[in-house]
Amino acid sequence: MEREQLVRIARRRAGMKFGFIIHLAVFIAVNALLFVVNQRTTPGFPWFAFPLGGWAVGLSMHGLAVYLSGSGLRERMMEDELRKLESRRDAGAR
Repeated sequence: MEREQLVRIARRRAGMKFGFIIHLAVFIAVNALLFVVNQRTTPGFPWFAFPLGGWAVGLSMHGLAVYLSGSGLRERMMEDELRKLESRRDAGAR
């Protein structure tokens, strides 16, 4: 790979990780606020757990997408698919 391609990939990965960190910070701040509101309004019923749980699932998916793509899995899969398509194209040209 050329340096420009590596820089582009590194920039994209860093941006994805930074986006995840922002998502995590907002998740913590908003859910802490919801917890405080819940404790002050209806301490007997923990309704804050519902948005917390749903958002935690989304945050987990975001984290998996970010850190699995950092492992190079996506690039390897893309290269594999590209190789398959090129071999089919070459076989059809004969």
